[in-house]
Amino acid sequence: MTLKHADKYKQLGLNISFYRKAAGMTQIQLAEQADISRTYLSNIEAPNVIIPFTTTVLFNISDALGVDLNKLFTP
Repeated sequence: MTLKHADKYKQLGLNISFYRKAAGMTQIQLAEQADISRTYLSNIEAPNVIIPFTTTVLFNISDALGVDLNKLFTP
């Protein structure tokens, strides 16, 4: 799949994974709090899987992590 902003989705996924681990959360815990499936979260975090997701999902993840949204965009 070719995606115009694939590198940005990859970075977002890596940052989500970083902050999740820093918070001591499992994928299951974050997924439940963000109201998404663990599989979906796993795909978002996987650097070899580029999956577009909505801003609502991003806001939910940011809220669940207690991390300012801007930090998720910063490498």
